[in-house]
Amino acid sequence: MTESTSAVRFTILGPAGARRGDADLELGGRQQRLVLALLLAHGGSVVGLSDLVDTIWNQDPPTSAVNVVHRYIGTLRRLIEPDLPVRAVGAYLIRHAAGYQLRVDEDSLDLLRFRRLVAQARQATEPGPAVRLYTEALALWRGSCAVGLDPDSRVHPAFAAIDAECSQVVRDAADTALRSGQVRLVIPALRRAAGQNPLDEALQARLVLALAADGRQAEALETFQEVRRRLGDELGIDPSPELLDAYDRLLHQRTSAEWWGCAPPPLGTVAASQLAHSPADSEEAIGPVNPPPTPAQLPPDHPFFSGRTDVLARAQALLEEDRRHGRPTVALAIDGMPGVGKTTLAIRLGHRLAATYPDGQLYADLRGFAAQDCAMSPVEALRGFLSSLGVPQEAVPTELHALAGLYRSILAGRRVLIVLDNCRDFEQVRHLLPGTPGCLAIVTSRNRLTGLIATGRAHPLPVDLPPRDEARECLVRRLGAERIAAEPAAVDEIIARCGRLPLALAQVAARAAALPDTPLAEIADELADVRNRLDGFGENAVTDLPAAFSSSYRAPSPSAAPLFRLLSPHPAPI
Repeated sequence: MTESTSAVRFTILGPAGARRGDADLELGGRQQRLVLALLLAHGGSVVGLSDLVDTIWNQDPPTSAVNVVHRYIGTLRRLIEPDLPVRAVGAYLIRHAAGYQLRVDEDSLDLLRFRRLVAQARQATEPGPAVRLYTEALALWRGSCAVGLDPDSRVHPAFAAIDAECSQVVRDAADTALRSGQVRLVIPALRRAAGQNPLDEALQARLVLALAADGRQAEALETFQEVRRRLGDELGIDPSPELLDAYDRLLHQRTSAEWWGCAPPPLGTVAASQLAHSPADSEEAIGPVNPPPTPAQLPPDHPFFSGRTDVLARAQALLEEDRRHGRPTVALAIDGMPGVGKTTLAIRLGHRLAATYPDGQLYADLRGFAAQDCAMSPVEALRGFLSSLGVPQEAVPTELHALAGLYRSILAGRRVLIVLDNCRDFEQVRHLLPGTPGCLAIVTSRNRLTGLIATGRAHPLPVDLPPRDEARECLVRRLGAERIAAEPAAVDEIIARCGRLPLALAQVAARAAALPDTPLAEIADELADVRNRLDGFGENAVTDLPAAFSSSYRAPSPSAAPLFRLLSPHPAPI
């Protein structure tokens, strides 16, 4: 190649271009640029005249097509070699009997230089030098082949073949980098390749592994979840074994260089082969990889649930309205006095919404109003959730913010319902809320969680005492319509003495069900003794009414607690 020939440098690993010195050459209109791109993509080989014609006019050329191609070639020749005499052949664009050839070499065309570096990397005997050669080659790759041309033109097999070639080089570079522990050098190229091929699971699997090996576990988890969501939404399929292998290695922290042994096994074959923990114990197998688990932790729906149709309808209407307007709802905050039925309502709502969240349901009783040392901490709750989501114990972080980051990364791209029951305040649930749309938390508390509502991503759902007809229906469900109808005055007295409080009504109904021959009037008389009224509501530490109110009594400050006691004899109607 003469010095004048090497004066112009061409690019095709990205936009088709030509540069002389520091100046880009103006390549003309779409069709003329397409001619140059096709010549560059063939890397110095002859391109048939019929191929040029068909590519430009998409199988429907005009009668003047051949003359137009000759004219484009002439214009490009003068552009590349402006001092070329008229009718001179020149050093670049050479005419052959079958078509045209653009004469280039490794110094003048990025594609040929890329291939030379890749060949050297594949011949390297050590992974370290190979990664550096791969990195140098991939630095020449600036995007899809001939990007900038219209999409119809870029479907030519020559362009598609170069894109596939570059993707394969990225995969090879990633495997070598994972083996040598130099993943940081190839992550930029991996990101670019994965972005251009969002459904290429082989590329996405390597990106997950490279991010994890570089210490970016949360980002790796988010990448996996996004690919998983896209595969489901666009193709209706689950992740391939190859991608699930990468996810399993990420969760079990098997992504560092020592895990690859002397040579990396093909991704997707972990279940059929063995991956050494280290060169010293290469016989230990990982075993088959399972998909991410789908937790189903919602407690059973209450068999005697009744009423609350207004609250349930409001909750579903709020979610539907937010969905219609593209607003991200993160939480529904149910609040109300002790015993008003918040937990039962949350579980009923959770079961109604479960089908909308196919990736599972998480549940935690945060024990927010239990004794201070019995309340569940965010760290404890997150550890439980991560275990339910498939994270092995040894991979669970210890620090709160790391736990929350891992939790939210796993939830990203998934549709999971989280029920956070019996919350004390916003601080107790702040780190348990999902960070992205798609998941929903149902939070219950005796307090109005203004901090949660102030985020703008949560709706309050206050729960008041049920009306009398709902209170009566509560007793009918438990004791039967016939027994309730036989003593209407006693039923009204029980409802009044219970203050229409669902927990109190449930406790009285349980007592009455255990004494089927005892008149309801007798049970109502027992409740009439103001001094002992709470004593008749059961002894279960979890569900009885005295326990519910005593836990609330422990919450106020010592100076406020006496006021709580003084409220009890107030005669105001409920």
